[in-house]
Amino acid sequence: MSKIALITGATAGIGEACAHVFAREGYNLILTGRREDRLNKVASHLNDKYNVEVTAMSFDVRNRAEVIENLNELPAEWKKVDVLVNNAGLSQGLDPIQKGDIDDWETMIDTNIKGLLYVSKVVSNWMIDNGKGHIINLGSIAGKEVYPNGNVYCATKHAVDALNKGMRADLLPYGIKVTAVHPGAVETEFSEVRFKGDKDRAKKVYDGFEPLVADDIAETIWFAASRPAHVNINDLVIMPTAQATATNIYRK
Repeated sequence: MSKIALITGATAGIGEACAHVFAREGYNLILTGRREDRLNKVASHLNDKYNVEVTAMSFDVRNRAEVIENLNELPAEWKKVDVLVNNAGLSQGLDPIQKGDIDDWETMIDTNIKGLLYVSKVVSNWMIDNGKGHIINLGSIAGKEVYPNGNVYCATKHAVDALNKGMRADLLPYGIKVTAVHPGAVETEFSEVRFKGDKDRAKKVYDGFEPLVADDIAETIWFAASRPAHVNINDLVIMPTAQATATNIYRK
């Protein structure tokens, strides 16, 4: 069987772009996401275009029971995952801490931290049994620097940064590589989700400079995944040329 990549949050943006890149390179895919119709369309398109096998699994990474049940139902041959891309993540709101929406906080914490942990717990044990594997976690420049009104989102991505280091140390004895990729401003659905569908406000985020696009990140992830077995990329920060720091991401 060909190599297998499991990509979370694969219905759009960076996750979908990663699916295209890994399919292009001959990987069979396990794709997860919340939007079942969209996920099935992506899976069908990749199967037709690249002639790879694609398993689509619709569940929310925030739901621990759904994560465990769906992943454990996979046939044994699909559990030989070579690369896990923990892409599922989001931001909600852009308010100072004293005005923050607690529901938004919980959504970010449950998705960006707990969801990553739920998936990683299951798949890392498969990798241990298989004697190999590579986990690639999607962080953010917000996990390296903090910007005004980013508070809880930045905290979740700082947590991903710490988890990446901890996972790499814990899984080293089993020959499993762990990498973090930390993008700056990327023009995807991210800002629309953050501003709850306000497309005009989302578009203004990128006024005055050329942001990254999903393919930029997907190709960077593939670069990390395609290094020889003795080479691990610990940490990659990728920024638009015009973006000097995280503090100037959200000016509108």
